[in-house]
Amino acid sequence: MNKHALCWLNEKIIPAHQASISVFDHGLLYGDGIFEGLRFYSNKVFQLEAHLQRLQESADAISLKIPLSQDQIRQAIQQIIQQYPQDSGYLRLVITRGIGSLGIDPLKCPQANLFIIADELAVINTTHIDQGIKLLVASTRRMPAECLDPKIKSLNYLNNILSRIEANKAGMDEALMLNTRGFVTEGTVDNIFIIKDQQLITPSPSDGLLLGITRDVILQIAKQLGLTTKEISMTPDYLLQADECFLTGTGAELIPVKQINQHQITTTQKPLFPDIAKAFNQTVINYCQN
Repeated sequence: MNKHALCWLNEKIIPAHQASISVFDHGLLYGDGIFEGLRFYSNKVFQLEAHLQRLQESADAISLKIPLSQDQIRQAIQQIIQQYPQDSGYLRLVITRGIGSLGIDPLKCPQANLFIIADELAVINTTHIDQGIKLLVASTRRMPAECLDPKIKSLNYLNNILSRIEANKAGMDEALMLNTRGFVTEGTVDNIFIIKDQQLITPSPSDGLLLGITRDVILQIAKQLGLTTKEISMTPDYLLQADECFLTGTGAELIPVKQINQHQITTTQKPLFPDIAKAFNQTVINYCQN
């Protein structure tokens, strides 16, 4: 959190360090809630409608009634962006189950809580991003969809955090999670792509991953660039055959990967990542100017 961080809470915008919720809020006690991370550039949120749709789908999946209409959420977002001292930044929109008695029963929470934080976010050290990051294939496995649908952006990220702890202990920048069948799913907060034989390849949705909004944008950009795209089940060994590798996410944006475990990612062909990154940046500019 930086000193300029703001929070929209109960229709007021206050310095984020002054914002607070009850210790009886079930979002805090049990991770019972949902969120969306959003980026804004030139005072406009990138892919806002896609984020709001996913927010609603997450809420429906856990029978959580959002306390504001989508128009009211749009207005709140615009208010906090206008008061934030920079024209670009990161928003965390959080909806918790709200205050209730001890015990997990959601029926004991009569009113959901909604707040929005505006701040900076750097998923990876910027120096490492410029050089390409080191990625660890974690031993912690991704929660199976039969236990928790990965399409739900819930407040419970302990599974992801355990993987990130592994990466930290190994001196790596980020962790990659496999499903219980040993197939690649995603990073702790980002989706993964590889480039192999001039094709853009990413894990299949059936393998249990969050269908990232930036992921969808990159798949669209690849088609515009004339690249073949594939969504397939892949093992960690398959990744080691990649010519290039990168991560995507709203918080992460685009992050090149130079190493997976002890394997260095190299290519003898003209790298395609710079063209994809350039096209992504132009897509953001075009979106925010419309």
